Amino acid sequence: MHVFDRSLVRRRRERARPGYPGFAFLEEAVAERVAERLEDIRRRFPLAVELGARSGALGRLLRASGKVDTLIQTDLSPAWAIARAADGPAAAVDEEALPFADGSLDAVFGALSLHWVNDLPGTLAQVRRALKPDGLMLLAMLGGETLVELRDALFEADSEVTGGVSPRVSPFADLRDAAGLLQRAGFALPVADADTIPVTYATAFHLMRDLRGMGEGNSVLERSRRPARRALFARAAEIYAERFAGPDGRVPARFQVLYLTAWAPSADQPKALRPGSARNSLAGALGGREVGTGDTPG
Repeated sequence: MHVFDRSLVRRRRERARPGYPGFAFLEEAVAERVAERLEDIRRRFPLAVELGARSGALGRLLRASGKVDTLIQTDLSPAWAIARAADGPAAAVDEEALPFADGSLDAVFGALSLHWVNDLPGTLAQVRRALKPDGLMLLAMLGGETLVELRDALFEADSEVTGGVSPRVSPFADLRDAAGLLQRAGFALPVADADTIPVTYATAFHLMRDLRGMGEGNSVLERSRRPARRALFARAAEIYAERFAGPDGRVPARFQVLYLTAWAPSADQPKALRPGSARNSLAGALGGREVGTGDTPG
């Protein structure tokens, strides 16, 4: 199923590149959070790949961590990949068709590129196959609560001004879906967690400007091809302010970020015990008395 226009995603990203440093705050914040999660993992990774490297914020932190020996930075945009080649190995790579050999990588990292992937289960399965046994995947992507205020305001304004509704904000995966996809892709020890990065703006127009500057404009295939009327966005900004503005008059925008951490299966990884097979009870460890419920493990 194709939801996104991948060629448009690439073109928007390339058009945004010259002025992108002024709009890189979200990528930089997420890169720092990914790097913090890596600090808790006491491993070195001889060969790693970064998906969606864009400005290189995550790559710089990965190299500075001392845990990655060789990092190959990739991006859907050839222009961004060429820019990253100044830092080290780089390649233009479509996340939907990864070119890496099975069992060739020690780790795969990424920050904020997978929300434009049509076949997310397929991409995760490709990552798992490319990893060596016990290889690490640590990716961050935008989640389902991202830009809910903007989505609501545009939905209502669209209905009022045009008499219909067109997709104007990308759909995002939610946390529960992401956790299930890790298991479906065949990963071991999967963990999915989330946090929210709140940002405030003077008006909804300032938020829309930032999204354009990030190269994150609407790339949904079923979007309306007709130029949007100025009245639509003016009404959306009014609704946004009426419903969500704080006491200072500024409007909030939420960016929910999902963090997907998992390992390629390996025979020497720890495995969960079969239910009911434990030899010691929690009550015994705590010095208490165990009271049965009458139920037996299935």
